[in-house]
Amino acid sequence: MGCWQVAAVLHKTVAGVPDSEMSRASRASARAAAQERAAVALATLLKGNSQDSVIAFGGAAALVGLLARGWTDAVHEQAAAALHSLCSDNVMNKEFVRACGGVEALVVLLAPGGSAAVQARAAALLRNLCVDNAQIRDSVTDCGGAAALVALLAPGGSAVVHREAAGALQNLCRTNSQKSQDSVRACGGVTALVGLLAPGGPAAVQQRAAAALRSLCWDSTQNSDSVRECGGVAALVGLLAPGGSADLHEQAACALRSVCMNNAQNAVCVRWCGGIALLVGLLAPDSPAAVQKQAAAALRNMCMNSTENKDSVRACGGIAALVGLLAPTCPADVREKAVGALVALTSENAQIREAVRACGGVAALQGALACASSAAAHRGAAAALRNLAHVQQGVKQEPH
Repeated sequence: MGCWQVAAVLHKTVAGVPDSEMSRASRASARAAAQERAAVALATLLKGNSQDSVIAFGGAAALVGLLARGWTDAVHEQAAAALHSLCSDNVMNKEFVRACGGVEALVVLLAPGGSAAVQARAAALLRNLCVDNAQIRDSVTDCGGAAALVALLAPGGSAVVHREAAGALQNLCRTNSQKSQDSVRACGGVTALVGLLAPGGPAAVQQRAAAALRSLCWDSTQNSDSVRECGGVAALVGLLAPGGSADLHEQAACALRSVCMNNAQNAVCVRWCGGIALLVGLLAPDSPAAVQKQAAAALRNMCMNSTENKDSVRACGGIAALVGLLAPTCPADVREKAVGALVALTSENAQIREAVRACGGVAALQGALACASSAAAHRGAAAALRNLAHVQQGVKQEPH
């Protein structure tokens, strides 16, 4: 069956125009069966890169029509799956779906009492749609999508639904989307996401929840305070414990990096919970580069303007670990975050400057300066070397 034939079946069934065979059978069940077959056919065709043909023959609009109430759960699932394939890494197709009312239709499918499988598919598609698309993120928020997604995080729900809803919230709030960040907080999203971090929960859900908290708190002091007040800082620190997956460690460290941005109280809370020692442990040579990068960045934000946190990093062996990440064999982005942490640590702290010198930090920073891959990396290495030389010219620290 070609794209034009699939689209024709979809249009007929959505519009309620049965063919002669449908009129001889039970119309409702025949239409539902035809819809499901057509949606499955489209999903199969999309795997063969037929997206442009589907759009050209009106398949996107027809698939959005299948998301409406009144069709079976199986039809909703297949239509959402086909749209997910259609919109993956395709900005134009996302706009087609939005223009056809797809965002509003998906939010309706998130309503309480619906099929968990349909809710998970709808949340996954919203997660896809929100990537790098501010207009769609605003549309989701405006039609009540933030509240609907938060409602899916309630205790006792399906782990798959929890994972997909948290993932959708992650992308809804990313890229400093203050409107969405405020909306999620207002409907209890911070507390709900922190609840998913509880010990013993599915790692995939914890990972998505931590990533969502990272987006929710990025450059938002109010949300970061809310995370601390409902026990989220301690919960995130708990995810850093040995034995967890690298992906979980990466997302937890990244979330702590976010909640400690310009937030001295959260930085202190991390130290009280034992988080500094755990983050230093993640700098080990056998840690994945992505984990090392986020751990170094988190330590940087925690040590800005905090003598106690700096001393804790030194006491845990963090100075030598950070200097070790300046080796030419380490990825450039890891070196850059390690340099940033050393800039924060060596600022106005003679003991740490001496510790950096003692473990070969001067030569390592000179090497980092020589092979800096960006202007920011070059400035960071130069700033750290100035601190080690104890030049009294302050370098303004910006958390990142």
